[in-house]
Amino acid sequence: MSLKSFKPTTPSNRYKVLPSFDEITKSKPEKALLEPIRKSGGRNNNGRITTRHIGGGHKFHYRLVDFRRTKQEAATVLAIEYDPNRTCRIALIQYTDGTKSYILAPVGLTVGMTVQSGNNVAPKVGNAMPLKNVPLGTAIHNIEVRPGTGGKIARSAGQQAILSNRDGEYALVKMPSGEVRKFRVECLCTIGQVGNTQHMNESSGKAGRTRWMGIRPTVRGMCMNPVDHPNGGGEGKSKSGGGRQHLKSPWGHVKGQKTRRIRKPSDVFIVQRRKSK
Repeated sequence: MSLKSFKPTTPSNRYKVLPSFDEITKSKPEKALLEPIRKSGGRNNNGRITTRHIGGGHKFHYRLVDFRRTKQEAATVLAIEYDPNRTCRIALIQYTDGTKSYILAPVGLTVGMTVQSGNNVAPKVGNAMPLKNVPLGTAIHNIEVRPGTGGKIARSAGQQAILSNRDGEYALVKMPSGEVRKFRVECLCTIGQVGNTQHMNESSGKAGRTRWMGIRPTVRGMCMNPVDHPNGGGEGKSKSGGGRQHLKSPWGHVKGQKTRRIRKPSDVFIVQRRKSK
């Protein structure tokens, strides 16, 4: 996957860096694998805004991606497609019985390749297998937290986890954040690194492209009045008076503090924290 820049003929083109989409082989999605999405505008069932900065955006459908990979048959990759719901690309596969499905497209997966899921499959790109059969040091993605629930870990563009060790009923996996965590060896995962690795280097170039994605403008709390935000007010940027307090959210929660609950049951599965010294 490569990026393309533009000649600065307009202000928006000066810093615009967009994907070239050279890996896309099919422009229109499979209709049988689509579901409609109704936009919420950040509002709950009472009509009140519970998530700010959401609204507008282009219409799109949800793609039914198979995160479970329970069908243990060989499938052929028919196409690599764009998915507006996620940062990575998706691959359209067809099983031997004619059933079609979407999976996340890892790096190196091309049209015509064969992928399979099961206990006795080869550890090659796109194949899904339990952690107990994956060779140590292999890059994996789409990892299940509990067996049979579908992949939850390492699904965005460029993400990968590394299977570092196995200890009895658990496998030690180094997460994309650097955290080392235990997973049951029966948990399914997919071999390879998620595609579209250059996504972090993209630049929209203008505010309008962000609006197309359904993201509304964000105003800094320091620019607001005291009635609207804890950081608002003050005569300029004074170090003592209003506007220069400890950074807070609009509801008064101090930012920068740990948000993970103390004595969380899943703490027993964390071998090494991501910020450990």
